Amino acid sequence: MAMTLTEKILAAHADKDHVSPGELIQVKVDLALANDITAPIAIKVFNEMGAGRVFDPARIALIPDHFIPNKDIDSAEQALMMKRFARKHDIVHYYEVGQAGVEHVLLPEKGLVLPGDLVIGADSHTCTYGALGAFSTGVGSTDLAGVMATGEIWLKVPVSFKIVYEGVLPRWVGGKDLILNLIGLIGVEGAIYAALEFTGSAIDTLPMADRFSMSNMAVEAGAKNGIFTPDKITQAYIEGRSSRQARFAASDPGANYDRVIVIPVDDLEPQVAFPHSPANTRPISQVGNVPIDQVFIGSCTNGRVEDLIQAASVIQGHKVARDVRLIILPTTPQVYREVMRMGLLEIFLDAGATIGPPSCGPCLGGHLGILAKGERCVATSNRNFLGRMGHSESEVYLANPAVAAASAVLGRIAGPAELA
Repeated sequence: MAMTLTEKILAAHADKDHVSPGELIQVKVDLALANDITAPIAIKVFNEMGAGRVFDPARIALIPDHFIPNKDIDSAEQALMMKRFARKHDIVHYYEVGQAGVEHVLLPEKGLVLPGDLVIGADSHTCTYGALGAFSTGVGSTDLAGVMATGEIWLKVPVSFKIVYEGVLPRWVGGKDLILNLIGLIGVEGAIYAALEFTGSAIDTLPMADRFSMSNMAVEAGAKNGIFTPDKITQAYIEGRSSRQARFAASDPGANYDRVIVIPVDDLEPQVAFPHSPANTRPISQVGNVPIDQVFIGSCTNGRVEDLIQAASVIQGHKVARDVRLIILPTTPQVYREVMRMGLLEIFLDAGATIGPPSCGPCLGGHLGILAKGERCVATSNRNFLGRMGHSESEVYLANPAVAAASAVLGRIAGPAELA
């Protein structure tokens, strides 16, 4: 029987010839992931289980990225707990500050995820790796403890939605805008426990950075995972990153989709998600006059080299508006090094930005940019729920890096075309 790409990956990891939506299956995991917030809980449960040893020290990744460099005593204790566990169990892929970065950027960068893999992480944005043609999804820390002990997990096979983006993307429109537009159309519960499969002529030439952004935010529509068919662009990205064999696959002709959504993109504008939901989207032309206090460019959604190139191309030769803070956090040491080599950090510094270490930073309201009461922030991150980045009476607006950069210059939410 015909299967979707998601179903094929799940079937292969369940040692089955075929799986169907709604079926409960036990699957083998290629990689298990946790960070400095979720790992301590998983470690506690792991120890309470009496598991003894992890299932495979080479297939667990522990990444301190949320509260690092440690912001207080509590976060320091959490990071230390994770490091001690990693050393005790000889975890190969534990990265200390200086080598670590935002987990969902770091793992693909280091070749730890390949097409056809099945990745389980104690972080909701683990779905990012679907950009590579992997099945990846987030679970709770208790579930991850079981994965660390056994290397397996029970999953329900999701239904699949086929999202077809047709046309040619206009200038300044990218993956962030495609996924925000979709979430605006179907809502934050529009794809509950579904696999979002991204296809269409606009996707065929979409760069990897944009694909990562889209898969990353699949969960904001309630999806179990977001996935792309691996292709030449995927192959070029993974080349030289791993000695493992990638498993390229595609959905079968005649595969069953619970829903097919066709989205023309030729006239799509940059999108902005207003508070307090990623579904509260508007095209840039309908934003109006919204003064801001802060701009944050970074996060696992839009903190890659390509994102910072785009932001720098907009802000070069301009100054950040008076009374606006522009915070730039490159997501990994490699990203930091590359944009420094390209001279982008100097462009940002000349404009009046502050540049911080590879970290999730203010995205989750952690540190390095918390909002005060009444403040507004334009962020390239993935969520703008009430109180997400600080005070419950602050506001977060989600946008792509070009819009974020233009907004920093003009002191209000604005598109890059206004600076042309």
